[in-house]
This record gives sequence, C-alpha cells and structure tokens, in this order.
Amino acid sequence: MAEQVFPTKGNLLNVKRSLALARTGYELLDRKRNVLIRELMTTVDVAKELRGSITALYKEAYAALQRANITMGMITPVAEFMPTEQSLQVTYRSVMGCELPTVTLDPAAPHIPYGFAGTNENLDIAYLAFIKVKQQTARLAEVDNSVFRLANAIKKTQTRANALKNIVIPRYEETMRFITNSLEEKEREEFSRQKVIKRQKEKYRRAK
Repeated sequence: MAEQVFPTKGNLLNVKRSLALARTGYELLDRKRNVLIRELMTTVDVAKELRGSITALYKEAYAALQRANITMGMITPVAEFMPTEQSLQVTYRSVMGCELPTVTLDPAAPHIPYGFAGTNENLDIAYLAFIKVKQQTARLAEVDNSVFRLANAIKKTQTRANALKNIVIPRYEETMRFITNSLEEKEREEFSRQKVIKRQKEKYRRAK
C-alpha cells in the first residue's frame, strides 16, 4: 500500500530523492556483503589449514611431554616454574566496518625457565613444541573469532539489504506511482475544466 502523502510536485521530488538514496544504500550494502563474503571464505580456508597443522603440533608436543615424563619421572615440579604468558596483544583492523582481531605473541627466542640439572633434552623438545602450540593457538583464536565476526556482519548486512530491497524501495516506488498518477489525474481534470470554460465563454459570446 502506498504511503499516504499529499500528492504534490514537492512531495514527488522528495520521494524520488528518498528512492534514489535507498537504491544507492542497497548497492553499497550489496558491495559490502560481497567483500565480507570473500573475506569470510578466505578466513575459513585459513582456519581449516590451521586446525590441521595445530592437531599435528599437539600430537608432537604431547609425545615429547610423554617422553620427558618417562625419562625424568613426573615433571610437575618443573612445570611450576613455567612463567605466565604476558606478551599476548590484540589489535583490530577494519574490513568494511567489521572489526577483525589480530592476535600476536612475542616472537623472541624463548627463555628456558628451568635449570639444566636434573632435566634432559626431551624436556627441552617438549618445551619448544608447546611454544609452537601456543603460537598456533593464538593464531587460530584470531582466525576463529574473525570468522564469527564476519558471519555476524554478513547476517546484519543481508538483513538491511533485504529490508531496503523488499520493503523500503518498493514502498517508495508505490508512493511515487501514487503521486504521479494523482498529479496526472489532476492535470486531466484541469484540462477538461479549461475546455468546458472555453466552450462556455464561446457560447456566451455567440449568444451576445
């Protein structure tokens, strides 16, 4: 149903401007959605690759830890000296208004937090393997969070684009047709009225 507005030329111009803005908005949202979808597909591919590699890293790290436990006995006392990770940083980059995280860890060479007395190379291998796991886990957290944010942004963009395409734009188009038809009808009525007046004037002159 057309929006109930008074059919004037001024209102027709206003509706035309609003319709043009709505169409432009839809085009921009459609472009944004396509960019986000491409970014999502790329990020999903990265996530799949990371999950495959991180599974292998975990297997390697736990195998090394098991060897250390076997050769040294339980390494719980050594684990108590492991420092808490303090270098984790999260920054953000914007992709079409969608804020995506970038998670970084200090890439500096690891410091061995335990002494060499009573330990062996199996513990060193396990320690270095878990550092790799930590780096990859941070990267996977970044990518997984990006996938979630991109999917959510695509959903919102799709909803807004659908509202413009299926509700707002058709409503403006119908209102524009209503005003245009009303103005044309008024012009026809005015033309007919002028013809009647002209005939009456001519009739009046002939009667004189």
